[in-house]
Amino acid sequence: MKEVILTSEGYEKLKAEIEYLSNEKRREVADRIRVAREFGDISENAEYDDAKNEQAMVEHRIAQLEERLSAARVIAKGDVKKDVVSIGSTVKLRDIDAKKTVEYHIVGSAEANPAENKLSNESPVGKAILGHKKGETVEVAAPRGSLKFKILEIKAA
Repeated sequence: MKEVILTSEGYEKLKAEIEYLSNEKRREVADRIRVAREFGDISENAEYDDAKNEQAMVEHRIAQLEERLSAARVIAKGDVKKDVVSIGSTVKLRDIDAKKTVEYHIVGSAEANPAENKLSNESPVGKAILGHKKGETVEVAAPRGSLKFKILEIKAA
């Protein structure tokens, strides 16, 4: 399996989700199955089928998360360089054409969430800015054309 790069925050979130699914969610689904069995004939019981399907999805998700956790490499705050963009950096960029400033937290692909400005190191912008320094201008080949960003600031997140 491919190595999964996580920040310590992402690692803790993953552990918490496994904990929730393994304990609370499993118990909820088991209760649904028990209640559905009490309705009688399970061969024509939609509630039972639905609960069994949910159980399969929960077990699959737990297995997926445990696999990701076992392949995880956690980036500690001390590993994050402050002079170049790396995983774990918070980067302030200026979109030269749009004249807009954006701030991204560079994370591994497993943690990426554009809504939270968490940008994957494997995304076009993430790949392009990795290893660059403050003050440099980077060109990014994006689906809608070429974008230019100036790196204004780099911080360890």
